[in-house]
Amino acid sequence: MKKSRADEFLEFASARTGHLFRSACLLTSGDTHLAEDLTQETLGRMYALWGRMSRVDNPAGYAQTMLVRTFLSHKRRRSATERPLGELPDRAPERGDDPALRIALLDALAALAPKDRAVVVLRYWEDRSVEETADALHVSSAAVRTRSTRALSKLRERLGGSIVEFAAR
Repeated sequence: MKKSRADEFLEFASARTGHLFRSACLLTSGDTHLAEDLTQETLGRMYALWGRMSRVDNPAGYAQTMLVRTFLSHKRRRSATERPLGELPDRAPERGDDPALRIALLDALAALAPKDRAVVVLRYWEDRSVEETADALHVSSAAVRTRSTRALSKLRERLGGSIVEFAAR
């Protein structure tokens, strides 16, 4: 029996929501509420296009690209009105995660410009190639390499030697 369009999308969304949310959390520097909104908006747009997804080779990659573009659109709309917090609120650690490492990394990511943060997430969290990242962000490969170098330099400057001590744990 053939699956309906809604059933196919539900299966896709169930499989990809967690990954999209984790990527959105990195893009938003730990703002889980905004990450939920971005994930939901991405899945809503995917559902609207689901009938035409048979022409897309990699729906998961398409969803990730859509998530990054949604994030960048959001940052353009609201960049002047929001101010980042100096400290993250207290939260219970999740499944053995190291809270100090998480906070240090999220703070360091928050210090990057949105496009630099998107490059870092796509290149190093999503493990995409320079060309795939360039395609997702509608920029040249040279721009991705430049942003990547600049972002990694800022992360090293911000984290200093402390990242080595966190990694040793």
